[in-house]
Formats: sequence, structure tokens, C-alpha cells
Amino acid sequence: MPTTEQRVAIVTGGARGIGAATAVRLAAEGRAVAVLDLDESACADVVEKINAVGGRALAVGCDVSDTERVEAAVARVADELGAPTVLVNNAGVLRDNLLFKMSDSDWDTVMNVHLRGAFLMSRACQKHMVDAGFGRIVNLSSSSALGNRGQVNYAAAKAGLQGFTKTLAKELGKFGITANAVAPGFIVTEMTAATAARVGMDFEDFQKAAASQIPVQRVGRPEDIANAIAFFTGEESGFVSGQVMYVAGGPLN
Repeated sequence: MPTTEQRVAIVTGGARGIGAATAVRLAAEGRAVAVLDLDESACADVVEKINAVGGRALAVGCDVSDTERVEAAVARVADELGAPTVLVNNAGVLRDNLLFKMSDSDWDTVMNVHLRGAFLMSRACQKHMVDAGFGRIVNLSSSSALGNRGQVNYAAAKAGLQGFTKTLAKELGKFGITANAVAPGFIVTEMTAATAARVGMDFEDFQKAAASQIPVQRVGRPEDIANAIAFFTGEESGFVSGQVMYVAGGPLN
């Protein structure tokens, strides 16, 4: 049933790229938005953009891999904006390398931010969702979940998030909570720029090469992903759960 109550959303990794576009989109959908990132000050531009058009937003600094900081951040959001019932687990990092060059730290850092972070944030927010009888969790996977050279850590984490998503859907569905995943293809962000630098390509050339392999003949934008996330977090999407949507400009097989 539609509600007149303003839903509160948390977007992790919300300072830039897909996270920033998602925060702005969810605010446009009528959500109050907590923009969460490791560096709270980095969220200021996104929060200002939302507030400038009459929205409600809050910048929150948090290391999503740290249990105590996650609990404190979610409690702060509940106190200052209201109980969070929409969660977008977008925070992510890259530590790309071939297997034989990959360090323990490269592996652990990626697993901790992507998988542990999604686990901690979901666990902390689900209490509020259960109490409300409503919840929307969206986890950011990736086309790299299907395997990608130089990203054994990232690919494993993004594939893991798909299993995590499907399990949350089964456990939490009876409480009115859905869990879905969005798996972007090539999106123009700082992270893809870093990938271009890693392989020694000019970023413009990198984008052109990617676009030539995509059926719609263009690379993706953060707003393309925010659009899919907005669908999954909608009031009317309560019968859609446990799904993985590839947003990649075409099929990947």
C-alpha cells in the first residue's frame, strides 16, 4: 500500500559516481537520503544539491567494514532523519591485479568493503525495516561477477553479493522486505577511469573501445544505474525480490 510517510534511504559510497547519482534520484523520488561515505566532507556537494531543491539529506562518515561505526552511523540516521527502510549497498573499492601479483591486503580490502560492508549495513538496517513492515535493499553487483581478468578479488566479491542478495530475499520477504541486485556494465566513473589507467589506455579511447562492444553503442552513465535502483526501491516493487538486473546496454553472453 502507498504511504504518506517519507521513507528514509541510506546510500553507501554516496559521495560520487553511481552513489551520488542514486542519492539524488532517490531524493527526487521523495526519499530523505543519508549520503554515507568514508569521508563525510566528501558528501557535502551531494547533500547540498538535494537540499537546494527542497529535499532532506544528511552526510554521514562511516567505514562500512567496521561494525561499531556502522551501528553508530545507522543510529545517527535514525535519530536525525528517521528509521532507514531503504538501503543501497554501493560502497566499493578496486585493488586490481593478476592473481600472482595480488597481495593479501588487495584481497581483504575488496572483500571487507563490498561483502562485509553490505552484510554489516544490511544487518543494522533490517531491524528498522522489520519494525516498519517495509524494506528495500539493493546491492551493487557488477558484470565482473561473470569473471574479469585482473579482478579476481572484485569478481569474487560481486558474485558473492548476488548470493547474499538472494538469501536476504528468502529470509526477509515475510517482513515486507525485498532484496535485489543491480549489476552494472561499463559505467563512466572514477573507478573505470582507474581501470583505464591500470591497463595504460587514455580514458576517452577506453570508453570508445567499450562502446563498440555494447549493443546500444554507448557506455553507461551513473544515472542509468540510479534508474534501475529507483525501480527496485519503489513502493510498487514489493513483488520483485531476489533478482539480479544487469544494466549493461545489452546481453553479456
